[in-house]
Amino acid sequence: MDPTTDASLRAGRPFLWTNPKRLPIATGQNGLAVSLADIEAAQRRLVRFAPLLARLFPELAGSGGIIESELRPAPALAARLVREDGLPDTDRVLLKGDHLLPVAGSVKARGGFHAVLAVAEGLALASGLLSGPADDYRRLEDAAARAFFAGQTLSVGSTGNLGLSIGVMGRALGFAVTVHMSSEAKAWKKERLRRVGAMVAEHAGDYSAACAAARAEAARDPAVHFIDDENSLDLFLGYAVAGLRLPAQLAALGISVGKASPLCLHLPCGVGGAPGGIALGARLALGDAALCFFAEPTEAPCMLLGLATGRHADISVADIGLSGRTLADGLAVARPSRFVGRLMEPVVDGVCTVADAALAPLVAAVWREEGERLEPAAAAAVAGPGMVRAAGLPALAGRPATHVVWATGGGMLPEQDFHELLAAGERA
Repeated sequence: MDPTTDASLRAGRPFLWTNPKRLPIATGQNGLAVSLADIEAAQRRLVRFAPLLARLFPELAGSGGIIESELRPAPALAARLVREDGLPDTDRVLLKGDHLLPVAGSVKARGGFHAVLAVAEGLALASGLLSGPADDYRRLEDAAARAFFAGQTLSVGSTGNLGLSIGVMGRALGFAVTVHMSSEAKAWKKERLRRVGAMVAEHAGDYSAACAAARAEAARDPAVHFIDDENSLDLFLGYAVAGLRLPAQLAALGISVGKASPLCLHLPCGVGGAPGGIALGARLALGDAALCFFAEPTEAPCMLLGLATGRHADISVADIGLSGRTLADGLAVARPSRFVGRLMEPVVDGVCTVADAALAPLVAAVWREEGERLEPAAAAAVAGPGMVRAAGLPALAGRPATHVVWATGGGMLPEQDFHELLAAGERA
């Protein structure tokens, strides 16, 4: 790690780190553990389950059971970024509405749902509940299937949003679900899980401790299926599907992506699965004109630290004197995913760090400018466009860019929690 990066991280100073190992996708994809074919297979699995999901969740009836969010222009937010962050007025800003994803209300919905469905499909095929991929997956709503799944347990460690997605989908299919939640998890997320019948195991330790407890539980019982946020391929592939869907959404808005009109994705990052999956999917779908930047809190920049040192999960933010505590509970992670970190080495363009003091004001700004309800973790991405432009990156020089602020969660925030955030943001 270079001395400037080391000093900035230790001081908790917001900055943009650019990745010296980023490669052209045509070169970099050859050595990756995940291929375009893998992501396309995940997309087909989501399509196979769509008729069942449309039955289980009324809010998915309109989409035929497909879980996707709107990509829309955010002109008022763009004007604020021009005015306050120095964004060129030739740049366009879009908001990716994963904070409003149906059923689970966060970016974790696609990955979490896909991971649950992968477990369910494997068990159903092995037990004869399904005859093959061409079968009618609505059969898994039958009493026999639900009785079978009731004897199986899904387990996950989470700071909140992943646990919600696993709990809601798992319980809808009839699984028992245990969510191991770290000390950063919000009370309302625990309560919502309990309302759908999931068991919440609360841990005094951090995210890594919660995951370790969940992993140990699953190792003792073959009927317990641990969905590992730090290492799960099925989670990662579910997230990556969102990247493959971007070209169609951009085309619907009349936006083309190329060397003369680059696309910048701004993705909040915790352990790395969701932003890593989206980044890889987008790079494979859109090529080198898609630039991917992660956003992390200054007290928990675990992915940046892992990438910059090359040590990935073998180094913790505590090792450089950082607390790992942050208002952005979904990003309160001390160590990145070893699997995702190594995968991102040739893929991600950079990581920006955002001070906690800026998060509530950013929540308030997005509400004021666009009327969208974000949680602090999602709002971290709003700092990205200005920081990226200020860095003077050669890929953006003299070119109008489209910035996608990926709103990863917040649509389901309770009124009181949201208004407390707004008040804190306005005071700041």
